[in-house]
Amino acid sequence: MNYIDMIRSIAGSRPLILTACAVFILDEQGRVLLQHRTDTDNWGVPGGFMEMGESVEEAARREILEETGLTVGKMSLYTVFSGEEFYFKYPNGDEVYNVIVTFMSKDVSGKLQADHEGKDLRYFPLDALPEEMIPTSRRMLEQLRKDPSLPR
Repeated sequence: MNYIDMIRSIAGSRPLILTACAVFILDEQGRVLLQHRTDTDNWGVPGGFMEMGESVEEAARREILEETGLTVGKMSLYTVFSGEEFYFKYPNGDEVYNVIVTFMSKDVSGKLQADHEGKDLRYFPLDALPEEMIPTSRRMLEQLRKDPSLPR
């Protein structure tokens, strides 16, 4: 049983504070990799929740490998997203206040391949994101898009 399943067995669907990790993977054109998620049926930044004993870097690398088939090389810490606007209620009723540690990388290898958590994987320009997005991912990507330090 993984950590979240263990906590959910005690707390049920009540709100939890959980730490997640995500990686903004950018291609040569500056487009960001998104995953069409099966749990919410919309697009989001690949990533997921930490397991017991993992560092945030380990969790980020593991989640990217599991969800995209890609191995992340060099990555840099981008920022941490948290607060009321990162509350999310999943279709199954589980509620979470996310603390999302985000990284950025252009250094990936492997073959892009969706797992059971995703229907599709695709790169999108930051100014042409899909309409149907998980709200927390949209908020993160809006900040990323406005970041003046991002190479254009």
